[in-house]
Amino acid sequence: MSRGTGATDLIWRNGTLVPWDEANLHVMSHVVHYGSSIFEGIRCYKTPTGGAVFRLREHMRRFLDSAKIYRMPMPYTVEQLCEAVTGTITANGLDQCYIRPLAVRAGQEMGVLPTGAPVETFVICWRWGAYLGHDALEQGVDVTVSSWRRAAPGTFPAMAKAGGNYLNSQLSKMEAKQDGYVEGIMLDVHGHVSEGSGENLFVIRDGVLYTAPLAASILNGITRDAVVAIATDLGYEVREVLMPREFLLIADEVFFTGTAAEITPVRSIDRSAVGDGKRGPITRAIQERFLAIATGQAPDPRGWLTPVPAAPKRS
Repeated sequence: MSRGTGATDLIWRNGTLVPWDEANLHVMSHVVHYGSSIFEGIRCYKTPTGGAVFRLREHMRRFLDSAKIYRMPMPYTVEQLCEAVTGTITANGLDQCYIRPLAVRAGQEMGVLPTGAPVETFVICWRWGAYLGHDALEQGVDVTVSSWRRAAPGTFPAMAKAGGNYLNSQLSKMEAKQDGYVEGIMLDVHGHVSEGSGENLFVIRDGVLYTAPLAASILNGITRDAVVAIATDLGYEVREVLMPREFLLIADEVFFTGTAAEITPVRSIDRSAVGDGKRGPITRAIQERFLAIATGQAPDPRGWLTPVPAAPKRS
């Protein structure tokens, strides 16, 4: 089996670093048949003083929250998981990468009830660039409103970042790509604006930022939270409100947020230009401040960066 692009040497598995090619699961694992996994997406940025992970503790707390929601027993604390992440980055000799903590129900017993399935935990690092395209951060992306809706409250828990939840996202993403768009914007079960297939969404109108509330079946995004803080610092008002679909069509600016997407402008929705059809001034200001903090080029007043120990030099 060929390695994927960006593969590294070592993966953390249940407390031990193992070679990339040996981090395997049996085909009878519960996760293979029933989608029983939880995960996180985190970035390590290269800074003037070495690698630094953006909002590591918040990500690992959400990881444990997802495990609790899905009743997956986890023997690790937030601190232990943070050490696993930084240790795996160091062991692979990286100063920038994408990080995927992952917990899965494994075992070899068939049946929906997962009680007897052991839980395995991994930390994976690899080299990964801009999620929505190399030029997306500056030029923006063309998107569509998806025909697929987010799951209704009381069906799938949207606050858990679980593998099975993303089957819905796959349908939206594939539909968008097939129709010539980069991404799809999904609505909730009531027709309100929710989020992208793997990103939160902000809409700007008359200098005010709007974003959907948790009740609109969105993931409680950590980059989303950072954007709210940065926008407030820059003097902009942020409102969490339910938004009708047509609000997208009269927006001055729209952008996606997420660990993978970072701050990605939306330049058109269903072939209709957003504002001037390019990255807007507020989006740019927030994006520049976000990336400056993440890469150590600007002060980090909230302690969002966790330094990664440098790998020992080989003699």
